[in-house]
Amino acid sequence: MSNNQFKRGELYSFITGKASTAIARRLQKNFKQSGMDITIEQWSVLYHLWKQDGVNQQELCNATFRDKPSITRLVDNLEKLKLVKRVASKEDRRRNLIYLTDTARKLQDQSMELANQTLNEALEGVAPDDIELCKQVLQKVYDNLK
Repeated sequence: MSNNQFKRGELYSFITGKASTAIARRLQKNFKQSGMDITIEQWSVLYHLWKQDGVNQQELCNATFRDKPSITRLVDNLEKLKLVKRVASKEDRRRNLIYLTDTARKLQDQSMELANQTLNEALEGVAPDDIELCKQVLQKVYDNLK
């Protein structure tokens, strides 16, 4: 028996992630208004480096759900902005480890505050129980498909 309770138009909207796109656009706008000159994609890489600095590009691919060419491009651009630096691994010189610069570390508090502000805007009027249920459902969907 099918568990699909979406109408055709709803399913398309569900798959395309309208809510996710709206949040990303608002966060980008909030970054720009605060004078932070980074993209959401760049921020997602920085976010993972703030959690664990000095990882290789494959680990960033896995953490951000991006392919190698995308991560290479993002790291290249972050390096041009002097937000990260590549350092050859001591164990395997063919692999680079990606490290934050002091400039990137200084962006962490402000960007996280803007991200929290954006999420608060997005979730205004949504009951905490509904948020928790949504998180559980989306995690289950993800687990089913990974």
